[in-house]
Amino acid sequence: MRADLERIRECADAILGIHDSFSNSANPADGYGKSELGADTLLDAFDDFEDNWSIRRGKLADELKALGDIVAGAAEMYEGIDHELAEALRENDAAREGAS
Repeated sequence: MRADLERIRECADAILGIHDSFSNSANPADGYGKSELGADTLLDAFDDFEDNWSIRRGKLADELKALGDIVAGAAEMYEGIDHELAEALRENDAAREGAS
């Protein structure tokens, strides 16, 4: 079995980076008023969007965090298994050499 540990770690980092972006994203109209956006109805639409988006964004952020943690954990697990296998092979080789 082959696993590209660096690629798996990069994937975990990317997922956790998306999680951070989701966690810190808010209303795209924050800081803008009627003079910049042109109408109160547009501001109201962004406020409605923010209310709905906040709920969904929180759920997505939780799922992204869980996925990122799983992927990072997988990389650690693969690395641990690889080290254990290498150690077992070294011990086996040493035992064979000692029996010769």
